Amino acid sequence: MARPGPKNDITDIAGLRVGQVEDEAVNTGVTVVVCDAPAIASVDVAGGGPGTRETDALASGRLVERVDAVCLSGGSAFGLAAADGVSAELCKDGRGFALMEMEGVPPTPIVPAAILYDLANGGDKSWSNAPPYAGLGAAAYRMAGEEPLRQGRAGAGYGAQAGAHPGGTGSASIVTEDGITVAALACVNCFGSVYMPGSEAFWAWPYEIDGEFGGKRPAPDYRMEPGEWGAAKLDGRPLGNTTIAVVATDARLTKDQAQRLAVMAQDGLARAIRPVHAPFDGDVVFALSTERRDLPEPSAYTLTRLGNLAADCLTRSIARAVHQARP
Repeated sequence: MARPGPKNDITDIAGLRVGQVEDEAVNTGVTVVVCDAPAIASVDVAGGGPGTRETDALASGRLVERVDAVCLSGGSAFGLAAADGVSAELCKDGRGFALMEMEGVPPTPIVPAAILYDLANGGDKSWSNAPPYAGLGAAAYRMAGEEPLRQGRAGAGYGAQAGAHPGGTGSASIVTEDGITVAALACVNCFGSVYMPGSEAFWAWPYEIDGEFGGKRPAPDYRMEPGEWGAAKLDGRPLGNTTIAVVATDARLTKDQAQRLAVMAQDGLARAIRPVHAPFDGDVVFALSTERRDLPEPSAYTLTRLGNLAADCLTRSIARAVHQARP
């Protein structure tokens, strides 16, 4: 049977490391997924108010197929600068894309990024002309792999708010019967509720494995009104609500296959958050393939299976993020 990996997080994917840093005074943070070797990548943007960097480069038909890292950050548009810090550190390490080697011309690190809006969630944001995000991005890159992945109030989810409850960072993995690993990491700052109305059970409860987010279940006779959401945020602030995520596998995918993986993984948000993909959500899912294992034939069927597991892992990651963030 398929089971979670040994760490039950995205670092179960060989070749991926995660760095997380926080600024407690600002009440924000950054998460960086670092690829030990450039990884096949794509993205799916489903929210109505996204904040992203280099997602156009990941579209089908573009020149670049692989990325060096993915950067997730708080800070709204200010947080996109976190990728500058990551790129600078990658450049220092000689990483990046180049059509040909040219003396004195450094390769260009490929670091797509997405942000969530935590500006109104407390903390001192009076940084004038010196937002902290480039420094936080550089620090997160340097921290990658130095400590176990932390869940709850950590990294880009440090200052997040999930509906009416504290948000956070969550991750989960699964290993298939034929040895392929699929995993997800989510930073949850959604408008919608992650809990069923009038209940301590997560919408995600059917996908829970081994009590990983508390084991709460709805009552056997549970009912709710059509269209009921539960404890969503009281306001739908434009650009104020977002779940940003990375799904990954060690199966060898093409760029187009990775894009389908990201599309299918978006269903994990719909299973865990109600409502989701609203005009004021900025939901973004990146997909990575480290190409460590061949994709079994028939490839279309295997990709379907992996896409479903990626959605399951993302569902579990969202609930784990909020569960671990509770006081």
